[in-house]
Amino acid sequence: MALAIFDLDNTLLHGDSDHAWGEFVVTRGIVEAESYQARNDAFAQAYMAGELDIQEYLAFCLRLLAEHPEEQLALWHRQFMEEVINPMVLPKALELIERHRRAGDTLMIITATNRFVTGPIAERLGIDILLATECERADGRYTGRSTDVPCFREGKVTRLQRWLKENDASLEGAWFYSDSHNDLPLLQLVENPVAVDPDATLRAHAQQNGWPILSLRD
Repeated sequence: MALAIFDLDNTLLHGDSDHAWGEFVVTRGIVEAESYQARNDAFAQAYMAGELDIQEYLAFCLRLLAEHPEEQLALWHRQFMEEVINPMVLPKALELIERHRRAGDTLMIITATNRFVTGPIAERLGIDILLATECERADGRYTGRSTDVPCFREGKVTRLQRWLKENDASLEGAWFYSDSHNDLPLLQLVENPVAVDPDATLRAHAQQNGWPILSLRD
């Protein structure tokens, strides 16, 4: 029995839920299409290049949450789940999750994407423990700001270590599945790092270090 930790975007999902949410609000006419799409794409490219300014990105993507009541945001998210996320769910990812569940492992998703986007996705995947970038709320509305340490790069390690302390748990025998070189700080911490459909940088690192490389895509 161990901790089985999963990155979400491009690991358990065939795509990036954060970027896809940006595309969803563009196609629905919720935001000004041209400028929002351009910035959303630019941030995605910066992430893949390992050059993302996480605070700048959060200021961009969380602003939308402050501009609408939570009831409206929840309605849009339900549509987003049905139209965008459900087709991204990989059957082999569900099989992998279930394999760890049958082994008695503790399942966790750890993701840089904010909790508004990822909370319902974790529920859809049947994983109760979610460490995500947190969205500040006040007086029943989102403020457009993040709280706590962003769950990104070294921040994933910080957030996980705090969770371990709070839950009297350890990383003994732990697994971590990820597609991205941005997750190297955490991959290097666990006993069982697995590169899942990895980017070129992570693939090279995995090959050099003898890490398993797995594909969950058809």
